Amino acid sequence: MSIKILRPVATERQAVSSGDAPPTVLIVEDEQHLADLYTDYLADSYDVLTAYSGEEGIDRLSEDIDVVLLDRRMPVVSGNEVLAEIEERSLPCRVAMVTAVNPDFDIIEMGVDDYLVKPVTREELSEVVERLQKIAAYNEQLQALTTRKLKRNVLQVEKTQTELERSQRYRELQNEIAEIAERVDELAADLDVEENDLRL
Repeated sequence: MSIKILRPVATERQAVSSGDAPPTVLIVEDEQHLADLYTDYLADSYDVLTAYSGEEGIDRLSEDIDVVLLDRRMPVVSGNEVLAEIEERSLPCRVAMVTAVNPDFDIIEMGVDDYLVKPVTREELSEVVERLQKIAAYNEQLQALTTRKLKRNVLQVEKTQTELERSQRYRELQNEIAEIAERVDELAADLDVEENDLRL
C-alpha cells in the first residue's frame, strides 16, 4: 500500500538528474533481515547504504543521500526523529516511510513523500524509489525553468525588441526555456500516469 504525500523541497541537488552516478538510497530499518532484504532488492540499480537503527540512520545522513527509506517504529530513536533531523538539516533527499504502522491523519503533517505499509515487495520498493527520483528531477527542472523565465522577463522589460532579436544569448535562453519546459511536461505526465495506476 502506497500513499503519496509529495512535500516541497527548498533546494535540489544538480546531481539528482545528471545520470553520472547511480542515486544513493539510505535504508533505515531496525529489523536486520528486512534491511538486508531491501538492500538486496535495490543494490543492482542504486548505491545503497544500510542503517540498522535510528541512531545509525542519523549518523549516515548527508547531502549525498538521494532517497531515504525509513522505518517509523524503532526503539530509542524512531523514524519520526530521523525525519525531524532530515528536516532540521534541510537535507534535499526524498523520504518514504516503509512501516508496519497503518497511516492515520497525522501523516498529513509529516514531511514525507510516500508511505508504504509492510510487507512490501521488490517491485513496490523499486517503484517508490524510482518515483521519488522522478519527483526530485521534476522539482529540479521546474526550479531551473522558473529561474530562466524570470531572467527572460527582466530582459523583456529592460531591452527593446530589436536588442532582444540581435542577442544570440537571448535566443539561447529562449531555447533553454523551451527544452526545460518540455522535460517538465514529460515528467509531470509520467508522474500522473503512475498516480492513476496506483488508484486502480
